[in-house]
Amino acid sequence: MNVVDSSGWLEYLADGPNADFFAMPITATAELIVPTISLYEVFKRILQQRGEDDALQAVALMQQGTIIELTAPLALSAARISHTEKIPMADSIMLATARAYGATLWSQDSDYEHIAEVRYAAKK
Repeated sequence: MNVVDSSGWLEYLADGPNADFFAMPITATAELIVPTISLYEVFKRILQQRGEDDALQAVALMQQGTIIELTAPLALSAARISHTEKIPMADSIMLATARAYGATLWSQDSDYEHIAEVRYAAKK
């Protein structure tokens, strides 16, 4: 199972320098888990930069994976992770979701650089 954080989705959708790094987990939709916070972040950023039509197309692609809502247990797990790892809320929700589903988290966010279950590529 795979979770791609918002920075990975945005990189892939913009065909940025690290797009190929994120291609496999994004296109393997049967193994793709998408936290709702990722839908929010990607939709908002693309809405700001390119408009609603492009933002809706991005979310449609993301919804080919399994959408995972933020439940109370997941929120508490994320809060613990945020506290111990000293990472922001959205990042801790992504990591908590990945851990809850035994998934690998894919990211280019330096907050995850030294976390074992994260496949990290430095942003180019």
